[in-house]
Amino acid sequence: MNLIMLGLMLINSYGFGAIEIVPKEKQDEVLIKGPVEKGLFGGLVIKFTKLNNDFACLIGGRGAIVLNHTFAIGGGGYGLTNDILVHTNYPFRDYYLDFGYGGLILEWIIGSKKLVHFGISSLIGGGSLCYRTAFYEPWYDDAFFVLEPSAEMTLNVTKCFRIDMGGSYRYICGTDFDGVSDKGLSNVAGHIAFKFGRF
Repeated sequence: MNLIMLGLMLINSYGFGAIEIVPKEKQDEVLIKGPVEKGLFGGLVIKFTKLNNDFACLIGGRGAIVLNHTFAIGGGGYGLTNDILVHTNYPFRDYYLDFGYGGLILEWIIGSKKLVHFGISSLIGGGSLCYRTAFYEPWYDDAFFVLEPSAEMTLNVTKCFRIDMGGSYRYICGTDFDGVSDKGLSNVAGHIAFKFGRF
């Protein structure tokens, strides 16, 4: 017994057979784990809506970086293309409306690899509106905040080309013009988008 105890003491003193226990380093908790696949797209967007109770067509573009075929982070901007006449109490009384907005777009994509799939997104940003005469002379301008959540259906036409169709609600706050109001500029909209890139 004494010989066994002596052997154990010698092993312990010289470190033979000693096992070092190292605590595992705590990892950060993250939303996306593992390798991240990246994609990129850009495209043309056409929106149909109402501004100040008149039909409006807005045309613009959007682009984004796509992460793991699920999240997209990017931006977009849209501008009014048709004439909308606004009646005011300003000196010339009747003006045409110039209107545009844009901002950051965050999107969640559901089932990106399927032929038809869906997405939910939101635009957060700002815009401006301007009154002008029939001779395109600007007279008054103003800025506003915009928040526009949307839902859409996507058709995978080819590997690099997709078509979105959907609807949104445009919430506008901060206008200070005679003849228009936040409520009159806020409205539902339908859109179609033609996107090109790597998804």
